[in-house]
Order: sequence, then structure tokens, then C-alpha cells
Amino acid sequence: MYLDSNLMALAIIPGLLLVIYVYKKDKVEKEPVNLIIRIILYGVISCIAAGFIETFESSFLPQYEKGTIEYALTTSFLCAALVEETVKYLAMRLGSWKYPGFNYRFDGIVYGVSAGVGFAIYENIMYVASYGFATAVVRAFTAVPLHAFCGVFMGVFYAYSKKASILGRSTIGYTLLALIVPMIIHGIYDTCAFMGNKGTVPFMIFVVLLYIAAIATIRKMSREDYRAGFYPGPRTMDY
Repeated sequence: MYLDSNLMALAIIPGLLLVIYVYKKDKVEKEPVNLIIRIILYGVISCIAAGFIETFESSFLPQYEKGTIEYALTTSFLCAALVEETVKYLAMRLGSWKYPGFNYRFDGIVYGVSAGVGFAIYENIMYVASYGFATAVVRAFTAVPLHAFCGVFMGVFYAYSKKASILGRSTIGYTLLALIVPMIIHGIYDTCAFMGNKGTVPFMIFVVLLYIAAIATIRKMSREDYRAGFYPGPRTMDY
């Protein structure tokens, strides 16, 4: 496995551009860069962990012929989506839950996208090293945004969970949504991808709809964030 500098850049830059885009949309109180880097690194570690977990889990799943709907659904939902979204959630939570400056709803989106991009960067390096330039280009517009956009929806419910915790309310419902919603998105994406030619049109439609929904959510949350704080007044703290 070898990546020259150009391929390495192509594997890494798309994810970083998505983090920068979301960072710039954080209008009220930007998160510390060192915190974002930490969560990205946790996301990288989560991708490594997911590889081991999925290999272990796959030996227990029913074995279906590749290209069948049974194979696509089982592999997509019970393996990839379940494992990968769980480890990304853990990366996000370990990196940000106790941060005192986690005090606005959009903060959750920043953390979720950072964890997703960390995961995507490592995964992308592995794929690009194996399959080259064409794979790097395709994944720059598909798989990398998938992980980042799952982080958007994960982060929204994660932020509601944090607010509920601050107010002394149950966090279970929002935590489950922070996991289940990205799992559904990821599962549908992978199901279409695993269906081969039969899934090409549904895949393309789903990717376009995902872009629209994620960007609309980012813009809406960014626009309304000034009145979505968790405390009576602004709080600025160092981590």
C-alpha cells in the first residue's frame, strides 16, 4: 500500500474542507481548533476500531450472495451502519461531552462532523491507497460527505441530549436519535451501493437528497444558533 503526496492530499482534503465549512457556519461562539483536532483524531481511531469490530461481527451474520437485497441489507444495516455510527458517536462524545464551552446547539454539529470526517479520512486513505485516483475522486463526493453529513444529524440530537443533561432531564431519547438517525441514513446509502448496477439510480438520488437535507440543516441551525444556547447568557471557557 503506497500513496504519493498528491493522492494523500486528495484523500484528506475533501474531509477537511467539510470541517472548515461547518466551522465557518458556527456564528455565535467558535469551538477551539485544538478541540476539533482532538475529535478528528478520535474519529480516526474509531475507524480503526470499526475495522476490527466489523470483521469479528461479520463471522456471525447470515451469509448471502453478493448483489442480493439480503446481502445488501444485512451488510449495510447490521454491520456497517450499526458499528460505524456507534464508534463515531463514542469518538464525538469522548472528545466533547465534558467540554464546558459545549453550550450551543450548533456545537453538536461541529463535533459530529469532526468525528465523521476523522473516520472518513482514515477510511479514505485505505481505499485510495488500494484503488487509486478514480476512487479518490468518487469518494470525495460520496463516501466522505456521507460520514460528515451523518455527523450533522448525529450532532443535532447530541446537542439536544447535552441540553437535556444540563437541565436535569433524561437524555435517553435524544441519545437514541443521535445514533438511530445516522444509522438509517448510512444503511440506506450502503444498501444502494451494495446493490451494484440495480442500485445506481436510487444511490444517486439518495446522495443528492442527503446533500440538500444536510446543507439545509447546517444553514438553518447556523442561522438560529444565536437563540439556541443552553444557558441564560453567553459562556466562554477554555478547555
